[in-house]
Amino acid sequence: MKANDSAVKPRIVRCPTCGGDSVFAPSNLWRPFCSERCRQIDLGAWASESYAVEAKPPSPDDADEPLSH
Repeated sequence: MKANDSAVKPRIVRCPTCGGDSVFAPSNLWRPFCSERCRQIDLGAWASESYAVEAKPPSPDDADEPLSH
């Protein structure tokens, strides 16, 4: 076994906000983002509803049905 085999290379991913390199490891507090700035930009986009999860509109019958877990 070589000494280099025990060292783990950090995984580099693309930052979802700026497209730059980002270290995907516990040492990166903002992962998968490259910086706190990129993380805040993404959070702001969700808060301003620039991003949305697609869903069908609720029907009037849905209000009468209890939620199931």
